[in-house]
Formats: sequence, structure tokens, C-alpha cells
Amino acid sequence: MEYHNPVLLHESVDGLDIKPEGVYVDVTFGGGGHSREILNRLGEGGKLFAFDQDKDALENKINDPRFTLINENFRFLKRFLRFYGVKQVDGILGDFGVSSHQFNEAERGFSTRFDAKLDMRMNQGSALSAYEVINEYDEEQLKKLFYDYADLKNAPKLARVIVGERRNGPIETSEQLNELLKPLLFKGKENKILAQIYQAIRIEVNQEIEVLKEFLKQTEEVVKPGGRLSLISYHSLEDRLVKRYIRSGLFEGEPEKDMFGNISVPFKKVGGLIVPSKEEIKSNNRARSAKLRIAKKL
Repeated sequence: MEYHNPVLLHESVDGLDIKPEGVYVDVTFGGGGHSREILNRLGEGGKLFAFDQDKDALENKINDPRFTLINENFRFLKRFLRFYGVKQVDGILGDFGVSSHQFNEAERGFSTRFDAKLDMRMNQGSALSAYEVINEYDEEQLKKLFYDYADLKNAPKLARVIVGERRNGPIETSEQLNELLKPLLFKGKENKILAQIYQAIRIEVNQEIEVLKEFLKQTEEVVKPGGRLSLISYHSLEDRLVKRYIRSGLFEGEPEKDMFGNISVPFKKVGGLIVPSKEEIKSNNRARSAKLRIAKKL
């Protein structure tokens, strides 16, 4: 199986409105599908920088003098672009989903399908893994992450059962966790709810919400006036943050108005929400929840 099948490939790269001699960033390199399409549209003087914290993604590095792959989390966007002498760019693409490779590598622990050690780290050098979350977080912390990141109504019961089981010894594998939680899953929806539980743990392990906020705030400074954001989200928490930031430059509350009632915002949305076609979902089921939003820097 290929490393990752890029979602909304042409729509997301179209959204960047590529200038042949421009400078662009793909902050979620993965299998390099989006990056290759950007390079196809760049001229000889164009530049593309890509970020990916997963060392496995380095195997997909593109041999092109216009391309630079940075093995870091995109929360450090501005820092590493400055290291390469770049202060502003013409556009940024982000595809915030987990790659097919990460789901399909059993030992990474992202999937509910395999029996593996509890891990879920996108950066395999990180100290916090799913093991620490499940075995060291207290009941209140577990309840909060199941509420906040998966909107699970039975979050208190899930947290209580996990903490109770730990008294018999550590919960070390996904199979142990699945068997423990199975009696708490609604009949007919077991796989869906288990996937939501894993999503919540993964978001916590990788600090995905904090990372997204840090990244979005940096785009205001990094993207040139007239430059574009093209951002693909996969769950409502991410999409809500992206949508609000594009609309108001904030993650909560409303922007201040001047004496004339006008507001100053860094970006303006371009077009409406874009979702995959039925054909794309049929050929790539993981695209089904993708939402693409495009914005232009004012």
C-alpha cells in the first residue's frame, strides 16, 4: 500500500493560486502527494519547503533543487523558515489528517484494528505516548479529554473503568484497551465509538489542538499580502478553529470594532467549504470527513 493517498489534491493546490516563481510551504508532507503537485506547478525559480515530524516521512523526500524537507513539527513554522532565510511565503498548504502509513503500521498504535503497544506518537522521539495517557492520567484528566476531543457522553464511565483496571496492572496494548472498553460501547456503533476514543487519545498525545493554534497564529506574519492558506481538517474541533481564525483572526470571542464599526482581520475566505466528491470517497474512504477551507491574506 502506498504511504498516503493525498486528499482533495487538486482542489487544495488550486486553492494556493500558485505563482510559478513563488515560495510555498506544505506543513504536512507525509507521502509527498501535495508537495509533488505544488512542484509540478512551480517554475524554475519557485521554492517549496515542507514539514513533517515523523521520521518515516523522510523516506519520501523529493529529489528536486527547489524542494527542502524539514523534519520538525509545523508549530515551529516561523523559526525554521527563518533558519532558511525565508520571512514570508506566497502560500501554505496543510492536510491535518493522520497518514495512511501511520494507520497501517500496526506498531505505531494509531489504529483500532491491530494489537500493538499503546503509542500514537507522530514524532517517535516524543516523551508522551498513549501508554502514559492511559496509565498515568487521573480520572478527571481522562474524562476531560474524552469530552473535549471526542464529545463522548459516557466519558466519566470510560475514565472510571480505565482507572479501575489500572489497579490490576498497566494497560499496555490496544487489544487490552479495546477489550476493557467493549462493554461500554453502544451496540452496532462499537467501531465508530472506539475510533472516537482513539482520536481523543491521539489528539492529546500529539497536542494537536495546541499545535494547530500556534501554527495558525504564525500564518498572519508568514503569509504575504495576497498569499493563500489552503487547509484540510478532519474533525470538527480542527475545522472550527480554522473557520473561526479565517473569519475573525481569533479562536474564541469576537474581534474588536473601530469607531466606525469595522473589524480588522488578517485573512478573507476564498469561496465556500469544499468537501471530497463521492468518487474520491469511494476510492479513498479516509477522505470522507475532510473539509477544505481556503483564505487570502489581506
